[in-house]
Amino acid sequence: MVTLLLHLLRLLPMLCGGHRQVALENLALRHQLAVYKKMVNRPKLLSSDRLFWVALSRVWTGWRQALVIVSPNTVLRWQRRRFREYWARLSARPAAGRPRVSRQIRALVGRMAQANPLWGAPRIHGELQKLGIEVAERTVSRLLSTRRTPPSQTWRTFLANHVRDLVSIDFFTVPTVGFRVLFVLVVLAHHRRRVIHFNVTEHPTSQWTAQQIVDAFPNDTAPSYLLRDRDQVYGEHFRHRVKGLRIEEVLTTPHSPWQNPFVERLIGSVRRDCLDHIVVSLDKDAPDVRPVEGPEAGSVVPLCEVGGLHHRYVRRAA
Repeated sequence: MVTLLLHLLRLLPMLCGGHRQVALENLALRHQLAVYKKMVNRPKLLSSDRLFWVALSRVWTGWRQALVIVSPNTVLRWQRRRFREYWARLSARPAAGRPRVSRQIRALVGRMAQANPLWGAPRIHGELQKLGIEVAERTVSRLLSTRRTPPSQTWRTFLANHVRDLVSIDFFTVPTVGFRVLFVLVVLAHHRRRVIHFNVTEHPTSQWTAQQIVDAFPNDTAPSYLLRDRDQVYGEHFRHRVKGLRIEEVLTTPHSPWQNPFVERLIGSVRRDCLDHIVVSLDKDAPDVRPVEGPEAGSVVPLCEVGGLHHRYVRRAA
């Protein structure tokens, strides 16, 4: 009853203004809508109904007051949904896409590749064109199965397989108390982690390093493989001498000390257990301390050291 009175008050200007028939019809329709709304909580609307109200909201500013079956926010939500769906359809991928290749063509490409292992996608594509089969070369390459080459052994596998025939060499530096730098060469056998040879020099050269390899492996005891880095000290003279000993050099990749792990671990142990706790001081009375021998001790004669490479001089009585 209250709703009917409100509708009468809203249509009172039309009743007094000469639009009595329109006002009564509007009143009757509003009353029926009010009854329908009480009976049905949420009416089912079609897409055409939604489009009608969306279009009406664009041309009539008073559409909110006339809307009864749904709320005005619902109409605005409909419009936003239509906007999203419209741009989603424009941005979506085309439904058609590339046509599928028939099974017969797939089988034919497979038979061609199996019968002719050296044929690639361009050759097979050309043969298909001669047979009147129109497919893209990219499609043929996609249909070809990838040729799998047998995998090569890993670095760890190489070290494990040749551990008995493999030695590694490397340099490390030792600073002295007099601000000099000594270079220590270490030759390490992998089988027992045994230091075969080492020597110290202040000026390492390719000739000096090659001579150390000769001293480390006398009388046909040279290993099969020599693992080293790419330092410039291993020059042409060194490589020629190693090749003469029938030793195959295995080079690590640049800036990869982890590929020469055993000798690197040895160097680390030498630093941690020895060099980090002492200060190296090599003077002219090193490495063996000897007393000073005057002229009265005799004449100067050379004394050959082990290996015949180094000599020291002593005085001997005639």
